[in-house]
Amino acid sequence: RSQKKNDWSNQNVEQLLPWELLLKKIVWRQLGELQNKKILDFGSGFGVTADHYAQHNQVIAIEPSEESVMKRSKQHSYQHIIGSLDALKTLEDDAFDIVFCHNVLEYVAEREAVIRELYRVLKPCGMLSVIKHNRMGRVMLETVLHNQFENANALLDGKEIITSKYGTIHYYEDDDIAKWSDNGLTVAKVYGIRTFWDLQQNQSIENDRDWQEQMMQLEMRVSQMEVFRAVAFFHHLILIK
Repeated sequence: RSQKKNDWSNQNVEQLLPWELLLKKIVWRQLGELQNKKILDFGSGFGVTADHYAQHNQVIAIEPSEESVMKRSKQHSYQHIIGSLDALKTLEDDAFDIVFCHNVLEYVAEREAVIRELYRVLKPCGMLSVIKHNRMGRVMLETVLHNQFENANALLDGKEIITSKYGTIHYYEDDDIAKWSDNGLTVAKVYGIRTFWDLQQNQSIENDRDWQEQMMQLEMRVSQMEVFRAVAFFHHLILIK
């Protein structure tokens, strides 16, 4: 019960869109309760995850959008830096127990350099948590929900598509991160996220708390089943240095 209460305790969390809320809640449960850790949140957005973990950990967040930093979630104390790869390069070697990089690498041009820097600042045996788009999950979404067969076929052909909110999603494979770190990072776990949610067409039910909780429990149950993970909209990678 305490975990469920913590998931909903932040006022900024309440203001998220239902799909954003589900994503964060699932990620937090997959990460588990973290305490007394030094954490870096790279590409932290409005700082909801940084703020969530700042209650029991020392957190530094890096975000390039000044507007996002100004509107950041700040129920708990943490350091928020405006910047990107430049700010990352100023951090010390082997400084963090845990690094978050959630929904970032699809949108940066220097993602290999970013991974090398994240590897550098991570302590030996430290954990890197990466949230990434899964191409096959997007194929399901474009076909079933959007009826966009052209987009679905383009994705199957290895091409990219443009989304309305963030622009082009530059997909990459789960094992690319280990390659970009010169195999200094090892994939320990791969979870699927939002396997069913995006195919739900009854949008009016998405704000119902009981429905959200049941959906999340089901998503958690199938998150490591390969048949469902293969078509999940996101993958959550846990990598160890």
